[in-house]
Amino acid sequence: MNLLGIDFEDWYHPELIQKKIDNEKKEPTVVNGIDKILEWLNKNETYATFFVVGELLEHTPEIIDKIISNGHEIGFHTMYHNNLADKGYKENFDEELKIFKKITNGKSKGFRAPTFSLNESTSWAIDVLEKNNYIYDSSIIPAKTNMYGMPNALKKPYKISGNGLEKHNHDSKITEFPLLTTKFLGKKIPAAGGFYLRILPQKIIENAIKNYENEGMPATFYIHSWELTPEHMKKVPLSKKDNFITYHNLEKALSKMDKIIKKFQFTSFENYLKKM
Repeated sequence: MNLLGIDFEDWYHPELIQKKIDNEKKEPTVVNGIDKILEWLNKNETYATFFVVGELLEHTPEIIDKIISNGHEIGFHTMYHNNLADKGYKENFDEELKIFKKITNGKSKGFRAPTFSLNESTSWAIDVLEKNNYIYDSSIIPAKTNMYGMPNALKKPYKISGNGLEKHNHDSKITEFPLLTTKFLGKKIPAAGGFYLRILPQKIIENAIKNYENEGMPATFYIHSWELTPEHMKKVPLSKKDNFITYHNLEKALSKMDKIIKKFQFTSFENYLKKM
């Protein structure tokens, strides 16, 4: 069984967009796609974990009941989609966890850092998660990219601590679920979703999932809410490179993801942990 996380965020949350829209009105639109996403999952008899940006639950609180009543799980994706390395954010993280707990009635037990920003300089987040009774994280990609990645991290789930993100720690209470990687042209690269779902050939992603299954490991996959509902994604003028990363093949993401969950079995982190 593999793991599916939906990073539920709106058009203004991606990091490459945030730096371009400081003065624009940030009115949520992607939240309007929640029913479409839930119907797609139900049709495919698939459960997922929704890593939700907290301010969207404040704006549209009915999202909580819709996710939970359909058998899915809610995880924490910060309140405003902050990079963990943002100046001053360390001091706010604990308070945000408490706010999210109140909003979700304590239902969140898992975390994913925006832009996979958990690394050596932000490892303090693991200790704060543990203090707030979280039981898992899924923020580490065991491959290096220009924006993120920890190439020496384990591929399979392991116990993680603030003192060491890349090695198993028997004493930790937090389970890390690293995201799917693969080899492409001799180099280890992410294959877990997002931009890589949109740019890589379908066969390479499917083979990566098969390889994990053959090794007895869950393939941890993710996709953004705005990739599943591109009709609600506002187009923002970006540099050529950032535009490519954010919008390339956006209209193909749902169809590619649909083929994947029809071919492989996925579930939520919560369901998987119950069977570990």
